[in-house]
Amino acid sequence: MAIRYWLGVIQRDHVVLGVRHGFVQINHGQRGGLDQMRESDGFVYYSPRVSTPDGEPLKAFTAIGRVSDDTVYQAAVPRPDGADWRPWRRSVDWYPDAVEAPIRPMLALLDFTSFTRNWGVQLRRGFLELSRHDFELIRNEMRPPHPDDRRFPTASR
Repeated sequence: MAIRYWLGVIQRDHVVLGVRHGFVQINHGQRGGLDQMRESDGFVYYSPRVSTPDGEPLKAFTAIGRVSDDTVYQAAVPRPDGADWRPWRRSVDWYPDAVEAPIRPMLALLDFTSFTRNWGVQLRRGFLELSRHDFELIRNEMRPPHPDDRRFPTASR
């Protein structure tokens, strides 16, 4: 089976939790979408805001990695009222040295944004498939800067 690439949309504060514990969760814990992913697929998170519900605007890619197995599972997450919430998740091996990358410098280059002024509308679904081109472009932008990068600045950084 061919490797596919996925993008999930979630605020950065939730991304941090998923990266810390090695999972991806989309669309408020719904299963839909997670079933489409397979081991070794690429996954990137885009965060429109820093936190929920009204955090500062961010508009950046905030984590990137690879799906680590073919299991979709439910986690038991206690709520303040004592009830359990059971969100669906997938295990992901996150790239530990990835740095946040703003989307704005990539808008004209990404397949999913380059042909429309209303690129943000499709992100409202919370989950979408990316082209390999888009995943690789985002991954390159999320690589940590090398010390020599100060001598050779690029247009996007």
